[in-house]
Amino acid sequence: MTHKPSVLFVCVHNAGRSQMAAGWLRHLAGDTIDVRSAGSAPTDQINPTAVDAMREVGIDITGQTPTRLTWDTAEASDVIITMGCGDACPVFPGKRYEDWKLTDPAGQPLDIVRQVRDDIKTRVTDLLASIEPQS
Repeated sequence: MTHKPSVLFVCVHNAGRSQMAAGWLRHLAGDTIDVRSAGSAPTDQINPTAVDAMREVGIDITGQTPTRLTWDTAEASDVIITMGCGDACPVFPGKRYEDWKLTDPAGQPLDIVRQVRDDIKTRVTDLLASIEPQS
């Protein structure tokens, strides 16, 4: 049986950083990795400026919905990338963790959100290169 790696991106509102990261990974990895995103205190909609910034590079994240981080989602993930969710992120032995220090795009103008988007792309590209599906 083939194990498809899973990556969980977590930020506070699951409306900007984690949604952009998940969008990049889905775009770059296709269906080779299960991609999840969640927030410790999710909002009711994705940040429209993040949507615009991602649309500029041909990635549509409008179909995603901010989701609350659950114990089960974290436990079922191989890699957990946190982006400012603090103590709300559960820690499981044997998981790979990275904490990405990124500007929160909430309330930021498009030019700042573009910089965050591009920083996330670089990090996701590096992450993807380090993950190999196991067979």
